[in-house]
Amino acid sequence: MDELGGPTTFNHYPIGWAHAMDAPLQWTKQVASHFGGVRNGLVISWPARIKDRGGIRSQFHHVIDIAPTIFEAVGVQAPSMLNGVPQKPTEGVSMVYSFDDAKVSSKHRTQYFEMFANRAIYNDGWVACTTPPTPPWAASGKGVSVDDFKWELYNITEDFSEANDLATKEPKKLRELQDLFWIEAAKYNVLPLDNSKIERMDVSNRPSLTTGRSEFTFYPGMVRIPEGSAPDLKNKSYSITAELEIPAGGAEGVLMTQGGRFNGIGLYLLHGKPVVHYNLAGVERYSATGPDELAPGNHTIGFDFKYDGGGIGKSGLGTLTVDGKKVGEAKFPRTIPLRVSADETLDIGEDTGTPVSEDYQVPFKFTGNLKKVVIKLGDAKLSDADERELDEGESRRAVAE
Repeated sequence: MDELGGPTTFNHYPIGWAHAMDAPLQWTKQVASHFGGVRNGLVISWPARIKDRGGIRSQFHHVIDIAPTIFEAVGVQAPSMLNGVPQKPTEGVSMVYSFDDAKVSSKHRTQYFEMFANRAIYNDGWVACTTPPTPPWAASGKGVSVDDFKWELYNITEDFSEANDLATKEPKKLRELQDLFWIEAAKYNVLPLDNSKIERMDVSNRPSLTTGRSEFTFYPGMVRIPEGSAPDLKNKSYSITAELEIPAGGAEGVLMTQGGRFNGIGLYLLHGKPVVHYNLAGVERYSATGPDELAPGNHTIGFDFKYDGGGIGKSGLGTLTVDGKKVGEAKFPRTIPLRVSADETLDIGEDTGTPVSEDYQVPFKFTGNLKKVVIKLGDAKLSDADERELDEGESRRAVAE
C-alpha cells in the first residue's frame, strides 16, 4: 500500500481508490461525460504579474486553454505556418483576463467532451452528459448504440458535483445542449462516434508487420518497437539468438528486452554472465543465469523456450545456451497469456523503458559489439476454445485500460 503512486507501482490502481479520489464528483477517468477524474485544479504562479497572491479563480476553463495563456503571457502568437506547413488554429481561450479580476465572467463558454462515445457539452454553467451504459472496467458484453445512451442535465453553477439531474425538469434546456454538442462535434472532427473498445485496443497494428512471419532479425538501435510490430512470444514456443563480440575488458548490458517492470522478458549480460529473466506481471519472476563470464571474442547467446501448450498462459521450459552449449535452464510455471504491456516496447541493445529486472538500471546499453538478434517463432497450437478465451481476455484487458 505504501508503494502506491511510486515508481515500483503501475500507474493504474484499484477502482475503489479511483472513486474515493474523485469524490464527490461522479465516475472516473475514461468517462468523459462526467467530471470525476476529469475536473482538476490548476495553480498558476507569476509573482511579477499576478498581484492577487493566493487568490481563487472559479471561471470555467479547459486544458486547451493553457497554450493560449502562455502565448499571451509571453507576448507571442501561435504560428500560422511552420516549416512550410499550414497550422491549425490554436483552440482554447487565454486565462490572462482573469488574473486581475476574480469575478469576471468566463471567456470559455462552450466545451465538448467525448471518449468511447461517453460525451458531454458544457455551456455557460450548464452540462448535458450521457450516462455510461457500462463502467469502463466491466467486461464489454453487448454494445449499446451511441444513439441509445441516456442523457442527464446539470446546472454546475449550483451543483458542481452533478448530483441533481434536471433532465426531466428542463427538457428544452437538455435538447438545446444536445443540439449544441452535435454542432461542436462536427466542428472539431469528433464524428463519427465510436464506442467500440476491443477493435480499437487491438495490440496488432493494421496492416500488421508480423502476420504470417516466423523469423525476425533485429540490429542495435532498433528500439521502441510497439507490441503490434514485434514478434508475438505469447502462448507458443520460440527462440532468441544474439550474436555478439566481447571486448578485452569484458561487457554487459541488454541484448533484447520486451516489456518492463510490470511484465516482460529480457536477455542480457550482467557482470559478464548471460541472463534471461521472465517477469510475469511483477508477481512471479523466473531466471536462468550462466555460471561464467564470457571470454573476449565472438559468441552466440541463445534462449530456447518450449511451450507446454494446453491453453493460454501455460508453462514451458527455457534453456539458455552459449555457443551452442547449455549453461542454464528455467521452468516457467505460468506465462504471459494476453498483452505484454500497454506502454513498454521491444528494444535491442538497451532498455528504453522500465527494467524487466531490478538487477540493472535502464538504459543498460550493451557495452560490447552486438551484431544482431534473431527471434524465431513456433506455432501457437491453440484450440478454438483457447482462441475464444484469448479473445475474451483481450476484451477484459481493453475495457480495463
